[in-house]
Amino acid sequence: MWIIFGVISIIVTFINLYMYTAGKDYKLAMAMGLSFTALTLCAEYSLVSDWVEVKDWAALEDVVPSMERALWFLTIVSIILNIAPILLERKGKK
Repeated sequence: MWIIFGVISIIVTFINLYMYTAGKDYKLAMAMGLSFTALTLCAEYSLVSDWVEVKDWAALEDVVPSMERALWFLTIVSIILNIAPILLERKGKK
């Protein structure tokens, strides 16, 4: 499920940036991009929780260390890209 939320988050983020460059209202797309990023993190956490419940230590040892770095990086990039239009808009008004 996390991969579906992640792909939707990426698509909506690009829609957000497109809408900003086209001069349209982008705030709903921005909120959706950030929301799907949060849902991706929650779904990934649920997956890890399931692995702990079934004591699948091999999966945890293989996946969690690399996914931690990837999720941190992708979450930071998502936040920056989604709030970029607001920052650019504020910079343009000054």
